[in-house]
Amino acid sequence: MPRATVKLIVTGDDFGYCPRRNQGIVECFLSGGVSNVSLLVNGSAASDAAQLARRYHIPIGLHANLSEGSPVCPALKAKSTLLNEEGFFHGKMGIRRALADGLLNMSEVKHELTAQVDLFRELTGHLPQHMDGHQHVHVLPEIRNVFAQVLEDYGITYTRVPIEPDLPRCDWIDPHLMAFYLGVEKDSLNTVDVFRKHRIRWPDVYIGLSTMGKNMSIANILGAIDNATAAYLPEEDSSIPPGCSPSGSDQETRTVTIELMTHPGYPSVPPVGGCGEGPDDFSQSWERLHELETLKNAELQSHYRTRNIQLCAFKDLGM
Repeated sequence: MPRATVKLIVTGDDFGYCPRRNQGIVECFLSGGVSNVSLLVNGSAASDAAQLARRYHIPIGLHANLSEGSPVCPALKAKSTLLNEEGFFHGKMGIRRALADGLLNMSEVKHELTAQVDLFRELTGHLPQHMDGHQHVHVLPEIRNVFAQVLEDYGITYTRVPIEPDLPRCDWIDPHLMAFYLGVEKDSLNTVDVFRKHRIRWPDVYIGLSTMGKNMSIANILGAIDNATAAYLPEEDSSIPPGCSPSGSDQETRTVTIELMTHPGYPSVPPVGGCGEGPDDFSQSWERLHELETLKNAELQSHYRTRNIQLCAFKDLGM
């Protein structure tokens, strides 16, 4: 594999979900485990998260949420195609079923995404440095077009395209999760041209599906980085469509930008947390703490240094 300088964005998702998630992510940032965070503005602790980001100078973007909890757009709170009978978003799989059945109004999607950007700016004092989707909703059919237009309208440059090199070979992933991940990758492949049309950019390679929760280990993280580097550098042989590389990476400079998606934190304790309907099983799992401890591990950070892996944030990539 060619030697390369890796610029690694380690993003802690779900900032603002609950005070314990906030605490863990901040600890992870201060110890060098994450370099970037993604804020759920409808999270129960979003305001606290924004204050923590300001206090500790944490680079922060928007984790747009259309699948869990309550909307932030006032006009959609009473009645909307985005909501189920209980008045909450349809859920990770529910939104996908509703979309497939043609039940979602895309104008309401745009109203909610716009409201979330506006609330982010109100909470933080600035626009998101990047914007992605909670549970990968931003790459779903139809929604991807609305999402891209909102980013262009606000001048938000960067997003996430969750296509992980060599994912099918990761036989440690539970089959039901692998099926979901491969669906996310299919949607992402169909999203690339839409994002490019709207001049949206993203890191050269994405990783994080193969290293989520119990599957996160130092060996798996380093293996995923190696796979990503090998997939991107010989670009003419890669089937993974890269983003518009902000670093100017090519064969001469041998620099690759990678985003590692993570979900560290201390597990939520009900009834505190969530996005309007309490914390879900994912947030309460021991796997959140496992990710936190792995990312903070001094051995992992030592490997970063010896491998010339430089942690950075979306704001460091330039325009």
